[in-house]
Amino acid sequence: MTGMDRRAALLAAAGLAALPGLANAQTSASDEVIDLWPGTPPGGTGARIVRKIEDQARPGGEPDRWVTGMDRPMLVVRRPARPNGAAMLVLPGGGYGFLSYDNEGTSQANWLNARGITAFILLYRLPGEGWARRQDVPLQDAQRAMRLIRAGAVQLGVAKDRIGVLGFSAGGHLAGSLATRHGETAYDPVDAADRQDARPDLAALLYPVVSLAAPFTHGGSRDNLLGPDASAAMRRARSVELRVDAATPPLFLVHATDDGLVPPANSIALFQAMEAAKRPVALHIFEDGGHGFGTRLPQTMQASAWPALFATFAAKHGLIPA
Repeated sequence: MTGMDRRAALLAAAGLAALPGLANAQTSASDEVIDLWPGTPPGGTGARIVRKIEDQARPGGEPDRWVTGMDRPMLVVRRPARPNGAAMLVLPGGGYGFLSYDNEGTSQANWLNARGITAFILLYRLPGEGWARRQDVPLQDAQRAMRLIRAGAVQLGVAKDRIGVLGFSAGGHLAGSLATRHGETAYDPVDAADRQDARPDLAALLYPVVSLAAPFTHGGSRDNLLGPDASAAMRRARSVELRVDAATPPLFLVHATDDGLVPPANSIALFQAMEAAKRPVALHIFEDGGHGFGTRLPQTMQASAWPALFATFAAKHGLIPA
């Protein structure tokens, strides 16, 4: 066994032991699991945080596990059979109140792997579970995850300049926050990996929560992230469309007109901000698809076309071969 193989086996064993409820179905002992932080994550208060996993799937259906109690944030690595060097950091949604691990995590890794892209599913901390500076906790994990991937790029078999981020719903807000606030100091450096750049090379946001200040915001995500009594200034500071600048990477945005939870106005506002900043952006608003569709829509629904459109976008911007 090589040093890398041994490391992968140890990581897998450690991660699966910590996630007994995930050690079945689409998670296997071959997965590599990478802890984000060498010790207690930033903002630890000693609060008791208990891991909980609930499968929302109907009998006989695909697994649909929701995870809460992430006291120990981690990356689950899913490798393609034929890697092309590209990588995507995958951020499940769940309104900042849970993580939709299968629908917006493992299912996404499957289609990314089929296109030669290594997937890193981030099980990030939830802000309302007892952390100090709750409003910064998910961004701390996302920045740290991107830096760890870059720091270990050679061992992980990915190119440091071809790492994107893919986020869904509240995970889309987190992906957008990483894309626009990658240079912000969200935590004090803990080791050499934190010298790496946290900027994704492109970002894909699916039915994302974008604004935390506009009338069309998703109130649940906003309050779970910031708390119910957040000031207007804090809401504006964490509204993605207000943070776009010349360093924002190319953005790929997807929404459905019939989204009854997060209005398409979120994606439209971010598209307009990108256009105003003269940054590369693509916006696809489909007639049907609803919310939380991931990659599980039947082909009779228009939003099911988004992965192929993303592949074209990713090739255009150099993430994957044309």
